[in-house]
Amino acid sequence: MKKQLIIAASGLALVFLLFIFGKTSEPPKPSVSNLAENIHSFDIDTFIINRKAGLSSLAILKLDSLDKLPAGLAKSSALAAFWRDSAKVYEPFLFYEGEAAKLDNSEKNLNFAAQLFLEALRAEPDRAKQEWETAQAIDLFQRAINVNPQNDDLRLGLGSCYIFGYSRSADPQQTLKGIQEILTVSRKDSNNMKAQLLLGVGGMVSGQYDKALIRFNRVVKQQPNNLEAIAYMADAYAATGNKAEAIKWYNISKRLANNPHYSEEADKRIKSLQ
Repeated sequence: MKKQLIIAASGLALVFLLFIFGKTSEPPKPSVSNLAENIHSFDIDTFIINRKAGLSSLAILKLDSLDKLPAGLAKSSALAAFWRDSAKVYEPFLFYEGEAAKLDNSEKNLNFAAQLFLEALRAEPDRAKQEWETAQAIDLFQRAINVNPQNDDLRLGLGSCYIFGYSRSADPQQTLKGIQEILTVSRKDSNNMKAQLLLGVGGMVSGQYDKALIRFNRVVKQQPNNLEAIAYMADAYAATGNKAEAIKWYNISKRLANNPHYSEEADKRIKSLQ
């Protein structure tokens, strides 16, 4: 089982590369720092204090003026904009964006902030920071669901947090929580391909590769250009020892991705199978 979990975790990295390098239509996201102090725990308040010390004197003056604003939505939004645009430090931007969404308490803004955290945790290399991002994302998705319990996409987002956010901990209980959220959606609509894809990823994380392949094949049959499903399917075939199918789907994913970073990683996997 330990070997299976290692394979599953490494399999996620290939798709992470897609998310990191494949967004050519958006401005580049500020780099997420990885401080040594965060190896054992991550505290956003301490992180902000440390990052503030590295700002220019002009930026510190601006930040101090924002800190003097009365607590509320306007202050949180202003601080989020400062850390995103002026300081270009992503974690405080995420934090204050989340705080602003909580104060606004609208489905739209809660979902927006939750999706930002979900995107961040999927590509987060630092384990402690990922756990913080996961907890924040779960809280925001749950708040959004409280506002609109009928929104299936919110429930899929919540399930994704458990599956992607706790995949490195190899905790089957956390994975099960995510799968249960997603099953709630797929039982209502078995043709929801996003739910089917996520259930496949849940199978990968839990080492149930044969079941994962059933889900991925179903998605690819309906959506033949779904790069994420194809990339995971290639990883699943590799994990089951079906080298020919794995190589076939890695090559298909390379063609669809049309990205040199992605192709380089896929070629490494193909070479390891030959």
